Amino acid sequence: MDRVSSFDEPLKKLLGGATAKVMAEHLDLHTVGDLLHHYPRRYEERGKLTALADLPLDEHVTVVAQVADARILMFNNGRGKRLEVTLTDGSGRLQLVFFGHGVHKPHKELLPGRQAMFAGKVSVFNRKMQLAHPTYQLLDASDADEATEAVDAFAGRLLPIYPACKQLDSWRIAKAVDAVLPSARDAVDPLPASLREGRGFTPLPEALLKVHRPQTKADIEDAKARLKWDEAFVLQVALARRRYADTQLPAVARRPVEGGLLDAFDAKLPFTLTEGQEKVSKEIFDDLATEHPMHRLLQGEVGSGKTMVALRAMLTVVDAGGQAAMLAPTEVLAQQHHRSITEMMGELADNWGLWREAPLDEGRRSGDGRALGGSEQGTKVVLLTGSMGAAARRQALLDLVTGEAGIVIGTHALIEDKVQFHDLGLVVVDEQHRFGVEQRDALRSKGKQPPHLLVMTATPIPRTVAMTVFGDLETSVLDQLPAGRSPIASHVVPAKDKPHFLTRAWERVREEVENGHQAYVVCPRIGDEAEEDGKGAKKAKAKKAAPDEDPEKRPPLAVLEVADELRKGALAGLSVEVLHGRMHPDEKDDVMRRFAAGDVDVLVATTVIEVGVNVPNATAMVIMDADRFGVSQLHQLRGRVGRGSAPGLCLLVSEAHEASPARARLSAVAATLDGFELSRIDLEQRREGDVLGQAQSGVRSSLRMLTVIDDEEVIAAAREEAVAIVAADPELEHLPELRTVLAALLDKEREEYLDKG
Repeated sequence: MDRVSSFDEPLKKLLGGATAKVMAEHLDLHTVGDLLHHYPRRYEERGKLTALADLPLDEHVTVVAQVADARILMFNNGRGKRLEVTLTDGSGRLQLVFFGHGVHKPHKELLPGRQAMFAGKVSVFNRKMQLAHPTYQLLDASDADEATEAVDAFAGRLLPIYPACKQLDSWRIAKAVDAVLPSARDAVDPLPASLREGRGFTPLPEALLKVHRPQTKADIEDAKARLKWDEAFVLQVALARRRYADTQLPAVARRPVEGGLLDAFDAKLPFTLTEGQEKVSKEIFDDLATEHPMHRLLQGEVGSGKTMVALRAMLTVVDAGGQAAMLAPTEVLAQQHHRSITEMMGELADNWGLWREAPLDEGRRSGDGRALGGSEQGTKVVLLTGSMGAAARRQALLDLVTGEAGIVIGTHALIEDKVQFHDLGLVVVDEQHRFGVEQRDALRSKGKQPPHLLVMTATPIPRTVAMTVFGDLETSVLDQLPAGRSPIASHVVPAKDKPHFLTRAWERVREEVENGHQAYVVCPRIGDEAEEDGKGAKKAKAKKAAPDEDPEKRPPLAVLEVADELRKGALAGLSVEVLHGRMHPDEKDDVMRRFAAGDVDVLVATTVIEVGVNVPNATAMVIMDADRFGVSQLHQLRGRVGRGSAPGLCLLVSEAHEASPARARLSAVAATLDGFELSRIDLEQRREGDVLGQAQSGVRSSLRMLTVIDDEEVIAAAREEAVAIVAADPELEHLPELRTVLAALLDKEREEYLDKG
C-alpha cells in the first residue's frame, strides 16, 4: 500500500459497512485519513471522577463516574419495570434510567461501587438530571471487591473522549481509531524539513499517535502544537498561492483622471471625508493604478462610510474609461444602494452632469475608445434586479453592453449569462459572506480582462479571522465614524421578568415620534401563511436560535402579528408599516421611500434592514426576541439608528432568564459599540466551522485543532512562512509532500475556487 492510498482507504474496508455508514452520515468521516484527523475533544484520567454538577442540559455527553446505588421499580400495576441507577463523583449526582427488557444486563453489572464510562443525552425528570438508556463501558474489574484495585490500575491513564453522536459513542470511535492507527505511520508530512526541524516539531506520524493515545499530558501538548501548525500552514500556503497567482494576472490600470467625475464629486461634498476614508481610498486608488487586479477587503464599523469609499473607487474607474458593478445580496439593499448613490450624485446634478439619463453621442462612445466621459459628459447609474419589468430590464442591459451606464448596482441578476458589459473595470461585492464564490467569480468573468475586486463587509472581523478566512485579500479597515454621527444607547428589556419595562419601551418609541423622529421594530419571523408551510416552517423552527435556550420556548415573534398588535395597542394612532423579504419589490420600495421621506412613523421589519438602510431621522430601534439573533447581527441592526444628529436608542427585548447565556450575549451587545470587540465575543461563542464555513466555502472549513481566536500567533507565523515558501517556489516543485497534502485538502471544486479568486 503506498503512502497516500492508506489515508484514502474507505473506512468500510476496515470497520465494516454498518459502522462506516454511521460515521459517514453523522460525523462526515469517510476515509482512514478523516478518522485519524477526528481528534479527541478532551481527555479523562482513568480513575478520576468527572464533575457531574456541570453537565450541560440537552447535550450528548460522556462521563466517568461511580455507582452509588441501583434499584428496580415496578409501575403500571406491576406490568412495567424500570432500573434507576445513581452515579456520583463527589461534586454531584446523576440518575440513569433503564426500562423494560433493557434493565437485566445493567442490573447485573452496575452494582454499587462499580466505576464505568457512560454516554447519553442529558435530560431533566422530576427536577433531576438524568440519562435515559445510556450506553456504558465498565472500567473496573468484574468483581466489585476488586474495584479499588482496578481503579488504581487505570489511574493516570488518559482516556480520549471523541466528538460523538447518538448513534456512535466515544469509546466505539476510540476502538475504530485503534483499527486505523497503524496507518498513521504513512502520514504525508506537509512541512518542509527545514521548517519542521527549525521549529522543533514532533514528526507527524508521532503527533497523530500522541493525540489519539497519549501516555502523558505533555504528549497531548506536543501533538496539538504540531497539528495546529499543519492546519494553519497548509491553509496559508493555499491562500498565498492564490495571492501569488492573482499578481500574475493582467488587468487594465484605472488611474484617477484630473478634473474628472471624482474631482467634481469631491468638490461638491457637503462634508469632509474622515482620515480613515481618505487613507483607505488612497490604498484602493493605488491598487486600481496597477496592471494586476486589485483584491481588497474593505471592512469597517457600522456607519463608517464604506459606501462612500466604494463610490469614489467606482467614479475613478469610470473616469478611466471603465465600468463599475456593485453586487448586493438582496433587492432591498440593491435598491437602497442605488437610491443613496444617485442621491449623493443627484444633489450635484444641476451643477455638473454626473447623474443623467440622456445617451452619450455615438462619436463619444466609440470614437476615442473611451466608453465613458468625465464630468463634462457625466455617466449613467442603473439598477438591475430580478423583479424589474421587461422594458426597464432591456434598457438596463442595453446601457451596460453599450457602455452608456458607468455604474450598475444589482442583485444576483447581474451574474446571469445575458448580462454583458462594455468594459467592466471594477466589481464591488457588498456583504461577501452572503455570496458563494462561484457567484462572485461569475460577475468577474464578464470583464475583458480580470476586473479589480473590492469586497465589503459591515461585520468587523478580528485580525485572526481576516488572515484565515480572507487571507487571499489585502485588508483595509475603516474604524472611524463620520462627523455628525450620534452615539447609540443600548439597553436590555427583560420582558418576562419586568413587563413594565416593555411598556416603557413603547412609551419611548412614542416620545421619539412626538419629537419628530422615527423608529424600527425588528422581529425574527414574517408570520405569513407561506412561511408556516413546508420550508418556511423549517426556517422558522431553525431560527429558534441558540442551543442554550429552552426547547419548549414559544415560536419567535412575527412581523405581521407584532405590527397588528402595535397598531391596535401600544402605538395606536401612529403610522405603522411592515417590511419583509416576501413582499413584492415595488411594495418594498414604496414602503422604504415613504419611511425615508418621513411619512411612516414606525417600520416593523425582519432583518432585511440589517445592512445598507440609511434613514438619518430614525432614532429608535426595538428588537423583539433579541436573544434569537447573533451578536454581530444585533450590532448590524443597531447601526440603522443614530445615523443623524439626534442620539440613537436600541432596546433589546428578551424573555431569556437573567442568568442564561442568551442574556449574557445581550448584555455584551448593550455594553459596547465596538464592533471588533463584539465580533470577538461572537466568534468565541460559535463553532469554528460555522464561522469559516459561511465565510469561505471554497477552503476546507473544518479546522479540527486550530481556533482562529486563540491561535493568532500560530496563524501569523504560518502565514509568514507560507508567503516566503510560495515566493521562492510558487509551484512547490521542490516540496512534493506539501503539494500532495494541498491536493487532498482541495477537491476539484475547491481547487477551482482558489484558481478563480
